[in-house]
Amino acid sequence: MSTSQGSVVVVNCGSSSVKLALVDPVTGERALSCLGERIGSPDAVVHMTTAVDGELRTRTITPAATTHRGALAHVLQRLLDLDLPPLLGVGHRVVQGGAVFRGSVRVDDRVLAQIHELSALAPLHNPANASGIEAARAVLPDLEHVAVFDTAFHQTMPEVNYRYAVPTQWYEEFGVRRYGMHGTSHRYVSQRATELLQASGRDPRGLKLVVAHLGNGCSATAVLDGRSVDTTMGLTPLEGLVMGTRSGDVDPAVVELVVARTGMSVTEVVKQLNSNSGLLALSGLSNDVRTLSGQAAEGHAGAKLALEVFVHRAAKHVAALTVSLGGLDALVLTGGIGENAKNVRSMLLAKLAHLGLVEDPAANDGHGRSATPTGCITVPGGGPLAMVVPTDEELLIARDTVALVEHR
Repeated sequence: MSTSQGSVVVVNCGSSSVKLALVDPVTGERALSCLGERIGSPDAVVHMTTAVDGELRTRTITPAATTHRGALAHVLQRLLDLDLPPLLGVGHRVVQGGAVFRGSVRVDDRVLAQIHELSALAPLHNPANASGIEAARAVLPDLEHVAVFDTAFHQTMPEVNYRYAVPTQWYEEFGVRRYGMHGTSHRYVSQRATELLQASGRDPRGLKLVVAHLGNGCSATAVLDGRSVDTTMGLTPLEGLVMGTRSGDVDPAVVELVVARTGMSVTEVVKQLNSNSGLLALSGLSNDVRTLSGQAAEGHAGAKLALEVFVHRAAKHVAALTVSLGGLDALVLTGGIGENAKNVRSMLLAKLAHLGLVEDPAANDGHGRSATPTGCITVPGGGPLAMVVPTDEELLIARDTVALVEHR
Protein backbone atom coordinates (compact mmCIF):
# COMPACT_ATOMS: atom_id res chain seq x y z
CA MET A 1 0.00 0.00 0.00
CA SER A 2 1.18 3.52 -0.78
CA THR A 3 3.18 5.52 1.75
CA SER A 4 2.82 8.64 -0.43
CA GLN A 5 -0.18 10.94 -0.62
CA GLY A 6 -1.82 11.22 -4.00
CA SER A 7 -3.86 9.28 -6.52
CA VAL A 8 -3.30 6.68 -9.19
CA VAL A 9 -4.79 7.05 -12.66
CA VAL A 10 -6.55 3.73 -13.31
CA VAL A 11 -7.32 3.05 -16.98
CA ASN A 12 -9.58 0.33 -18.35
CA CYS A 13 -10.06 0.33 -22.12
CA GLY A 14 -12.69 -2.19 -23.22
CA SER A 15 -13.69 -3.21 -26.73
CA SER A 16 -16.06 -0.23 -27.09
CA SER A 17 -15.57 1.69 -23.85
CA VAL A 18 -12.98 3.64 -21.90
CA LYS A 19 -13.06 3.87 -18.11
CA LEU A 20 -10.73 6.05 -16.09
CA ALA A 21 -10.59 6.85 -12.39
CA LEU A 22 -8.32 8.73 -10.01
CA VAL A 23 -8.07 6.38 -7.04
CA ASP A 24 -6.52 7.00 -3.62
CA PRO A 25 -4.64 3.71 -3.05
CA VAL A 26 -5.08 3.95 0.73
CA THR A 27 -8.72 4.95 1.13
CA GLY A 28 -10.12 3.90 -2.24
CA GLU A 29 -11.72 7.32 -2.69
CA ARG A 30 -12.23 8.56 -6.26
CA ALA A 31 -11.38 12.17 -7.01
CA LEU A 32 -12.52 11.70 -10.60
CA SER A 33 -14.12 9.03 -12.75
CA CYS A 34 -14.82 8.90 -16.48
CA LEU A 35 -16.78 6.60 -18.73
CA GLY A 36 -16.42 6.74 -22.48
CA GLU A 37 -19.12 4.89 -24.39
CA ARG A 38 -19.70 3.79 -27.99
CA ILE A 39 -16.00 4.21 -28.74
CA GLY A 40 -15.32 3.57 -32.41
CA SER A 41 -18.62 5.11 -33.54
CA PRO A 42 -19.39 8.69 -34.61
CA ASP A 43 -21.57 9.25 -31.53
CA ALA A 44 -18.84 8.37 -29.01
CA VAL A 45 -19.24 10.29 -25.77
CA VAL A 46 -17.39 10.64 -22.46
CA HIS A 47 -19.02 11.28 -19.07
CA MET A 48 -16.76 12.81 -16.42
CA THR A 49 -17.57 12.94 -12.70
CA THR A 50 -15.44 14.91 -10.23
CA ALA A 51 -15.66 15.21 -6.46
CA VAL A 52 -15.87 18.94 -5.75
CA ASP A 53 -16.49 20.15 -2.19
CA GLY A 54 -17.86 16.74 -1.32
CA GLU A 55 -20.31 16.74 -4.23
CA LEU A 56 -20.29 14.62 -7.35
CA ARG A 57 -20.75 16.68 -10.47
CA THR A 58 -21.21 15.02 -13.83
CA ARG A 59 -20.72 16.54 -17.23
CA THR A 60 -20.75 15.08 -20.70
CA ILE A 61 -17.84 15.72 -23.02
CA THR A 62 -17.80 14.83 -26.68
CA PRO A 63 -14.24 13.71 -27.43
CA ALA A 64 -12.20 15.16 -30.25
CA ALA A 65 -11.73 11.66 -31.65
CA THR A 66 -13.79 8.50 -31.58
CA THR A 67 -10.93 6.00 -31.13
CA HIS A 68 -9.76 4.59 -27.79
CA ARG A 69 -6.55 6.57 -28.11
CA GLY A 70 -8.33 9.78 -29.04
CA ALA A 71 -10.98 9.55 -26.32
CA LEU A 72 -8.44 8.71 -23.61
CA ALA A 73 -6.02 11.42 -24.72
CA HIS A 74 -8.90 13.91 -24.61
CA VAL A 75 -9.80 12.93 -21.04
CA LEU A 76 -6.19 12.91 -19.83
CA GLN A 77 -5.60 16.38 -21.21
CA ARG A 78 -8.68 17.63 -19.36
CA LEU A 79 -7.46 15.86 -16.23
CA LEU A 80 -4.21 17.83 -16.28
CA ASP A 81 -6.22 21.06 -16.22
CA LEU A 82 -8.01 20.15 -12.99
CA ASP A 83 -6.91 20.87 -9.43
CA LEU A 84 -6.39 17.27 -8.34
CA PRO A 85 -4.16 15.33 -5.92
CA PRO A 86 -0.58 14.53 -7.03
CA LEU A 87 -0.40 11.65 -9.49
CA LEU A 88 1.59 8.64 -8.25
CA GLY A 89 1.41 6.53 -11.39
CA VAL A 90 -0.88 5.02 -14.01
CA GLY A 91 -2.35 1.53 -13.68
CA HIS A 92 -3.79 -0.25 -16.71
CA ARG A 93 -6.14 -3.21 -16.77
CA VAL A 94 -4.99 -5.73 -19.40
CA VAL A 95 -7.18 -8.74 -20.08
CA GLN A 96 -4.75 -11.33 -21.44
CA GLY A 97 -1.24 -11.87 -20.09
CA GLY A 98 -0.95 -15.45 -21.33
CA ALA A 99 1.63 -17.59 -19.56
CA VAL A 100 4.12 -14.71 -19.85
CA PHE A 101 2.93 -12.48 -17.01
CA ARG A 102 2.42 -14.03 -13.58
CA GLY A 103 1.91 -10.68 -11.87
CA SER A 104 1.63 -6.96 -12.47
CA VAL A 105 4.59 -5.30 -14.21
CA ARG A 106 5.90 -1.85 -15.03
CA VAL A 107 5.31 -1.05 -18.69
CA ASP A 108 8.16 -0.50 -21.10
CA ASP A 109 8.35 -0.94 -24.87
CA ARG A 110 9.07 -4.67 -24.49
CA VAL A 111 6.04 -5.26 -22.26
CA LEU A 112 3.82 -3.25 -24.61
CA ALA A 113 5.01 -5.36 -27.56
CA GLN A 114 4.18 -8.54 -25.64
CA ILE A 115 0.68 -7.26 -24.89
CA HIS A 116 0.20 -6.69 -28.61
CA GLU A 117 1.50 -10.21 -29.36
CA LEU A 118 -1.02 -11.71 -26.93
CA SER A 119 -3.89 -10.11 -28.88
CA ALA A 120 -4.38 -13.41 -30.70
CA LEU A 121 -5.74 -14.79 -27.41
CA ALA A 122 -7.94 -11.74 -26.72
CA PRO A 123 -8.63 -9.99 -30.04
CA LEU A 124 -11.47 -7.86 -28.64
CA HIS A 125 -9.62 -6.67 -25.58
CA ASN A 126 -5.82 -6.59 -25.78
CA PRO A 127 -5.64 -4.20 -28.76
CA ALA A 128 -7.89 -1.76 -26.87
CA ASN A 129 -5.84 -2.23 -23.68
CA ALA A 130 -2.64 -1.52 -25.62
CA SER A 131 -4.16 1.58 -27.22
CA GLY A 132 -4.98 2.89 -23.77
CA ILE A 133 -1.41 2.36 -22.61
CA GLU A 134 -0.02 4.10 -25.67
CA ALA A 135 -2.32 7.10 -25.27
CA ALA A 136 -1.60 7.45 -21.56
CA ARG A 137 2.15 7.15 -22.03
CA ALA A 138 2.03 9.88 -24.67
CA VAL A 139 0.11 12.31 -22.43
CA LEU A 140 1.75 11.32 -19.13
CA PRO A 141 5.32 10.37 -20.14
CA ASP A 142 6.87 11.29 -16.79
CA LEU A 143 4.76 8.84 -14.77
CA GLU A 144 5.39 5.13 -14.32
CA HIS A 145 2.81 2.94 -16.06
CA VAL A 146 1.86 -0.48 -14.70
CA ALA A 147 -0.02 -3.31 -16.42
CA VAL A 148 -2.31 -5.43 -14.22
CA PHE A 149 -3.43 -8.62 -15.97
CA ASP A 150 -6.79 -10.39 -15.56
CA THR A 151 -5.06 -13.71 -16.16
CA ALA A 152 -2.12 -13.31 -13.76
CA PHE A 153 -3.94 -14.48 -10.62
CA HIS A 154 -4.72 -17.79 -12.30
CA GLN A 155 -1.11 -18.60 -13.17
CA THR A 156 -0.90 -20.56 -9.90
CA MET A 157 -3.30 -23.21 -11.26
CA PRO A 158 -1.71 -26.66 -11.46
CA GLU A 159 -1.23 -28.15 -14.91
CA VAL A 160 -3.98 -30.70 -14.32
CA ASN A 161 -6.44 -27.80 -14.08
CA TYR A 162 -5.26 -25.64 -16.97
CA ARG A 163 -4.54 -28.22 -19.68
CA TYR A 164 -7.12 -29.17 -22.30
CA ALA A 165 -7.26 -32.75 -23.59
CA VAL A 166 -6.27 -31.66 -27.10
CA PRO A 167 -3.23 -32.42 -29.29
CA THR A 168 -0.05 -31.36 -27.49
CA GLN A 169 1.04 -29.36 -30.54
CA TRP A 170 -1.89 -27.01 -29.97
CA TYR A 171 -0.69 -26.34 -26.44
CA GLU A 172 3.02 -26.04 -27.22
CA GLU A 173 2.78 -24.00 -30.43
CA PHE A 174 -0.49 -22.08 -30.11
CA GLY A 175 -0.84 -21.70 -26.34
CA VAL A 176 -4.16 -23.55 -26.25
CA ARG A 177 -4.81 -23.93 -22.52
CA ARG A 178 -7.04 -22.48 -19.84
CA TYR A 179 -5.95 -19.00 -18.65
CA GLY A 180 -9.00 -17.75 -16.74
CA MET A 181 -10.19 -14.15 -16.49
CA HIS A 182 -11.55 -11.72 -13.88
CA GLY A 183 -8.36 -12.40 -11.92
CA THR A 184 -8.17 -8.84 -10.58
CA SER A 185 -11.65 -9.14 -9.10
CA HIS A 186 -11.08 -12.65 -7.78
CA ARG A 187 -7.81 -11.60 -6.12
CA TYR A 188 -9.30 -8.51 -4.47
CA VAL A 189 -12.44 -10.29 -3.28
CA SER A 190 -10.63 -13.38 -1.96
CA GLN A 191 -8.19 -11.17 -0.05
CA ARG A 192 -11.04 -9.09 1.39
CA ALA A 193 -13.04 -12.21 2.29
CA THR A 194 -10.03 -13.65 4.08
CA GLU A 195 -9.61 -10.40 6.05
CA LEU A 196 -13.27 -10.42 7.05
CA LEU A 197 -13.20 -14.07 8.09
CA GLN A 198 -10.00 -13.57 10.09
CA ALA A 199 -11.55 -10.58 11.87
CA SER A 200 -14.47 -12.78 12.87
CA GLY A 201 -12.14 -15.37 14.37
CA ARG A 202 -11.53 -17.77 11.48
CA ASP A 203 -8.01 -19.06 10.92
CA PRO A 204 -6.97 -17.64 7.52
CA ARG A 205 -4.48 -20.42 6.86
CA GLY A 206 -5.64 -22.95 4.29
CA LEU A 207 -8.99 -21.23 3.66
CA LYS A 208 -11.00 -22.89 0.91
CA LEU A 209 -13.01 -20.27 -0.97
CA VAL A 210 -15.07 -20.31 -4.14
CA VAL A 211 -15.38 -16.75 -5.43
CA ALA A 212 -18.28 -16.26 -7.87
CA HIS A 213 -18.00 -13.05 -9.88
CA LEU A 214 -21.50 -12.72 -11.31
CA GLY A 215 -22.21 -9.80 -13.62
CA ASN A 216 -22.71 -9.39 -17.34
CA GLY A 217 -19.54 -11.47 -17.50
CA CYS A 218 -19.40 -14.36 -15.01
CA SER A 219 -16.71 -16.64 -13.66
CA ALA A 220 -16.01 -18.62 -10.52
CA THR A 221 -12.62 -19.43 -9.02
CA ALA A 222 -11.39 -21.91 -6.44
CA VAL A 223 -9.01 -20.07 -4.10
CA LEU A 224 -6.92 -22.19 -1.72
CA ASP A 225 -4.84 -20.37 0.89
CA GLY A 226 -4.99 -17.19 -1.22
CA ARG A 227 -4.02 -18.83 -4.53
CA SER A 228 -6.17 -19.57 -7.56
CA VAL A 229 -6.14 -23.32 -8.16
CA ASP A 230 -9.01 -23.63 -10.63
CA THR A 231 -11.42 -21.37 -12.52
CA THR A 232 -14.29 -21.55 -14.98
CA MET A 233 -13.13 -19.34 -17.86
CA GLY A 234 -10.63 -20.88 -20.22
CA LEU A 235 -8.65 -19.82 -23.27
CA THR A 236 -11.09 -16.91 -23.62
CA PRO A 237 -13.89 -15.40 -21.51
CA LEU A 238 -16.41 -17.54 -23.44
CA GLU A 239 -15.98 -20.73 -21.42
CA GLY A 240 -17.76 -21.54 -18.18
CA LEU A 241 -20.89 -20.01 -16.67
CA VAL A 242 -23.87 -18.66 -18.60
CA MET A 243 -23.43 -14.88 -18.87
CA GLY A 244 -25.34 -11.85 -20.07
CA THR A 245 -24.68 -12.37 -23.78
CA ARG A 246 -22.11 -15.20 -23.70
CA SER A 247 -23.14 -18.83 -23.93
CA GLY A 248 -20.64 -20.28 -21.51
CA ASP A 249 -19.89 -23.97 -22.06
CA VAL A 250 -21.22 -25.49 -25.28
CA ASP A 251 -20.28 -28.59 -27.27
CA PRO A 252 -17.61 -27.42 -29.79
CA ALA A 253 -19.47 -29.36 -32.48
CA VAL A 254 -22.22 -26.72 -32.25
CA VAL A 255 -19.96 -24.44 -34.27
CA GLU A 256 -19.57 -26.97 -37.09
CA LEU A 257 -23.31 -27.66 -37.14
CA VAL A 258 -24.30 -23.99 -37.34
CA VAL A 259 -21.67 -23.25 -40.01
CA ALA A 260 -22.98 -26.15 -42.11
CA ARG A 261 -26.63 -25.18 -41.70
CA THR A 262 -26.37 -21.40 -42.11
CA GLY A 263 -23.27 -20.76 -44.19
CA MET A 264 -21.91 -18.42 -41.51
CA SER A 265 -18.17 -18.41 -40.95
CA VAL A 266 -16.61 -19.80 -37.77
CA THR A 267 -15.80 -16.22 -36.74
CA GLU A 268 -19.45 -15.20 -37.17
CA VAL A 269 -20.68 -18.14 -35.10
CA VAL A 270 -18.23 -17.41 -32.30
CA LYS A 271 -19.38 -13.78 -32.37
CA GLN A 272 -22.95 -15.01 -31.90
CA LEU A 273 -21.83 -17.12 -28.92
CA ASN A 274 -20.17 -14.05 -27.42
CA SER A 275 -22.70 -11.33 -28.20
CA ASN A 276 -26.11 -12.89 -28.86
CA SER A 277 -26.32 -15.82 -26.46
CA GLY A 278 -26.51 -16.30 -22.69
CA LEU A 279 -29.38 -14.68 -20.76
CA LEU A 280 -30.29 -12.59 -23.79
CA ALA A 281 -30.82 -15.63 -26.01
CA LEU A 282 -32.55 -17.79 -23.42
CA SER A 283 -35.01 -15.07 -22.44
CA GLY A 284 -35.50 -13.52 -25.87
CA LEU A 285 -35.80 -10.36 -23.87
CA SER A 286 -32.74 -8.95 -22.12
CA ASN A 287 -29.30 -9.69 -20.69
CA ASP A 288 -30.09 -7.64 -17.57
CA VAL A 289 -30.99 -9.72 -14.51
CA ARG A 290 -33.01 -6.83 -13.06
CA THR A 291 -35.28 -6.82 -16.11
CA LEU A 292 -35.48 -10.61 -16.18
CA SER A 293 -36.32 -10.85 -12.48
CA GLY A 294 -39.19 -8.41 -12.87
CA GLN A 295 -40.53 -10.14 -15.96
CA ALA A 296 -40.16 -13.61 -14.43
CA ALA A 297 -42.23 -12.46 -11.45
CA GLU A 298 -44.95 -11.44 -13.92
CA GLY A 299 -44.89 -14.85 -15.58
CA HIS A 300 -42.61 -14.31 -18.60
CA ALA A 301 -41.56 -17.86 -19.52
CA GLY A 302 -38.32 -16.87 -21.27
CA ALA A 303 -37.17 -14.72 -18.36
CA LYS A 304 -37.92 -17.52 -15.90
CA LEU A 305 -36.04 -20.07 -18.01
CA ALA A 306 -33.03 -17.78 -18.39
CA LEU A 307 -32.70 -17.29 -14.63
CA GLU A 308 -33.15 -20.99 -13.93
CA VAL A 309 -30.50 -22.02 -16.45
CA PHE A 310 -28.15 -19.30 -15.17
CA VAL A 311 -28.47 -20.46 -11.57
CA HIS A 312 -28.31 -24.18 -12.40
CA ARG A 313 -25.12 -23.81 -14.38
CA ALA A 314 -23.56 -21.55 -11.75
CA ALA A 315 -24.37 -24.07 -9.02
CA LYS A 316 -22.85 -26.93 -11.03
CA HIS A 317 -19.61 -25.01 -11.48
CA VAL A 318 -19.43 -23.92 -7.83
CA ALA A 319 -19.89 -27.51 -6.70
CA ALA A 320 -17.31 -28.75 -9.21
CA LEU A 321 -14.72 -26.26 -7.96
CA THR A 322 -14.93 -27.74 -4.47
CA VAL A 323 -13.20 -30.81 -5.93
CA SER A 324 -10.08 -28.72 -6.56
CA LEU A 325 -10.28 -27.38 -3.01
CA GLY A 326 -11.01 -30.64 -1.23
CA GLY A 327 -13.90 -28.96 0.57
CA LEU A 328 -15.41 -25.53 1.09
CA ASP A 329 -15.17 -22.92 3.83
CA ALA A 330 -17.03 -20.10 2.09
CA LEU A 331 -18.80 -19.21 -1.12
CA VAL A 332 -18.05 -15.55 -1.84
CA LEU A 333 -20.46 -13.69 -4.13
CA THR A 334 -19.49 -10.51 -5.95
CA GLY A 335 -20.10 -8.55 -9.15
CA GLY A 336 -23.26 -6.68 -10.14
CA ILE A 337 -25.50 -9.75 -9.82
CA GLY A 338 -23.66 -11.35 -6.91
CA GLU A 339 -23.78 -8.16 -4.86
CA ASN A 340 -27.30 -6.97 -5.69
CA ALA A 341 -29.60 -9.73 -6.99
CA LYS A 342 -30.94 -11.28 -3.79
CA ASN A 343 -33.37 -13.49 -5.71
CA VAL A 344 -30.53 -15.05 -7.73
CA ARG A 345 -28.49 -15.60 -4.56
CA SER A 346 -31.48 -17.28 -2.94
CA MET A 347 -31.96 -19.59 -5.92
CA LEU A 348 -28.25 -20.41 -5.98
CA LEU A 349 -28.10 -21.27 -2.27
CA ALA A 350 -31.15 -23.52 -2.65
CA LYS A 351 -29.31 -25.44 -5.37
CA LEU A 352 -26.25 -25.76 -3.12
CA ALA A 353 -28.03 -26.81 0.07
CA HIS A 354 -26.38 -30.24 -0.12
CA LEU A 355 -23.04 -28.51 0.59
CA GLY A 356 -24.45 -27.21 3.87
CA LEU A 357 -25.29 -23.71 2.62
CA VAL A 358 -28.60 -22.65 4.17
CA GLU A 359 -29.90 -19.17 3.37
CA ASP A 360 -30.59 -16.64 6.10
CA PRO A 361 -33.45 -14.79 4.34
CA ALA A 362 -33.13 -11.62 6.41
CA ALA A 363 -29.37 -11.38 5.87
CA ASN A 364 -29.75 -12.11 2.16
CA ASP A 365 -32.49 -9.51 1.86
CA GLY A 366 -30.00 -6.94 3.20
CA HIS A 367 -27.28 -8.15 0.81
CA GLY A 368 -25.22 -9.23 3.81
CA ARG A 369 -24.61 -5.62 4.81
CA SER A 370 -26.64 -5.67 8.00
CA ALA A 371 -25.72 -9.17 9.10
CA THR A 372 -22.34 -10.21 10.48
CA PRO A 373 -19.10 -8.30 9.75
CA THR A 374 -18.31 -10.96 7.15
CA GLY A 375 -21.35 -10.16 5.01
CA CYS A 376 -22.65 -13.66 5.70
CA ILE A 377 -26.03 -14.54 4.17
CA THR A 378 -26.31 -18.11 5.47
CA VAL A 379 -27.53 -19.54 8.77
CA PRO A 380 -24.64 -19.85 11.25
CA GLY A 381 -23.41 -23.36 11.90
CA GLY A 382 -20.42 -25.59 11.66
CA GLY A 383 -20.43 -25.88 7.89
CA PRO A 384 -19.48 -23.55 5.06
CA LEU A 385 -20.98 -20.10 4.75
CA ALA A 386 -21.93 -17.80 1.89
CA MET A 387 -20.99 -14.13 1.98
CA VAL A 388 -21.39 -11.03 -0.16
CA VAL A 389 -18.17 -9.07 -0.72
CA PRO A 390 -18.22 -6.06 -3.10
CA THR A 391 -15.40 -6.07 -5.60
CA ASP A 392 -13.09 -3.13 -6.28
CA GLU A 393 -10.78 -3.89 -9.18
CA GLU A 394 -9.75 -0.24 -9.55
CA LEU A 395 -8.48 -0.11 -5.97
CA LEU A 396 -6.43 -3.28 -6.45
CA ILE A 397 -4.94 -1.88 -9.67
CA ALA A 398 -4.07 1.35 -7.84
CA ARG A 399 -2.38 -0.57 -5.02
CA ASP A 400 -0.43 -2.77 -7.41
CA THR A 401 0.71 0.35 -9.23
CA VAL A 402 2.09 2.14 -6.20
CA ALA A 403 3.68 -1.06 -4.92
CA LEU A 404 5.72 -1.33 -8.12
CA VAL A 405 6.39 2.41 -8.46
CA GLU A 406 7.61 2.80 -4.88
CA HIS A 407 9.84 -0.28 -4.98
CA ARG A 408 11.44 0.13 -8.37
